[in-house]
Amino acid sequence: MHGETRLIDAPTTQTEPEDFDVFWADTIEKTRSRPLDLTVTAHPTRLAQIDVFDVSFRGFGGTPIRAWLRVPHGTEGPLPGLVQFFGYGNGRGHALRDLRWASAGYAHLVVDARGQGHGDTDDDHADGGPSAGGFLTRGIRSHEEYYYRRVYADAVRAVDALRTIDLVDAERVGAVGASQGGGIALAIAGLVPDLAAVIVQAPFLCELDRAAVLSSEHPYALLTQYFADRRNDTAAALETLRYFDGITHAKRANAPALLSTGLLDGIAPPDTVLPAFTAYGGPKTVVLWPYNGHEAGGDLDEENALEFAAEHLGARAPDRLAADSLR
Repeated sequence: MHGETRLIDAPTTQTEPEDFDVFWADTIEKTRSRPLDLTVTAHPTRLAQIDVFDVSFRGFGGTPIRAWLRVPHGTEGPLPGLVQFFGYGNGRGHALRDLRWASAGYAHLVVDARGQGHGDTDDDHADGGPSAGGFLTRGIRSHEEYYYRRVYADAVRAVDALRTIDLVDAERVGAVGASQGGGIALAIAGLVPDLAAVIVQAPFLCELDRAAVLSSEHPYALLTQYFADRRNDTAAALETLRYFDGITHAKRANAPALLSTGLLDGIAPPDTVLPAFTAYGGPKTVVLWPYNGHEAGGDLDEENALEFAAEHLGARAPDRLAADSLR
């Protein structure tokens, strides 16, 4: 495996609410009580080896959530699957964005983070209350109304949707993500007890009681701004964040996990990331990049991820051309 691996003991300062499990069980039950209303529609492209489908399903509150599904062309399944969200401010993006996982033999479901970036899913929930101009502080005065309650519930529903698709082996579904997507992947791992694997690069949304102090970069700077502008709301906001911290979700996870972080990361500092690794409840490996920032290991991280996924999800190796056929 590329990068530096070693044992890490980085205890958290975050504490969890007594009703954490009750709150999330109720949230997921209410979300799943609505019909999934899954639709999968072929999306034409010029790709010869990958098929792309436009997917819709209902997430938190019945909101239609959009995603791209990419699979190897002409496959009959059953395929291992991966659910992915992207970094802060990003939706599912263009239909041809990131073809790596489908090329490697996976059913790859790339999901909108509602309301973000160039996605196609609106956040139609009237959470109300002030924010510091971004999703990180939207609805932050109440854990019932906080933005990431909806996103985490959408993510669990995305796993449900992928498992429902005929081409997918429901027992070999995992989650992958970097930055915000990594934080969401940790939440999935904690909220879906039979997930098969999780791959997390430089996760955001961890150690949220200290993140605004440890990082002056966007988007944690939104917390700093909110706390500075609304001094009397700080305690309520910090109480809300206890329900969404990746540390607490990681404690409840049991799927094999691969985490990575750049030790010079100013956006998601290692002092927020490494406690998530320490807290993680399942088999785990962490890869450290001493001279890298938020990009962590870059392409080498991606190589590690492909090897880890092959080991734990078991994608069939693609057929190789004989060397002589190219001469």
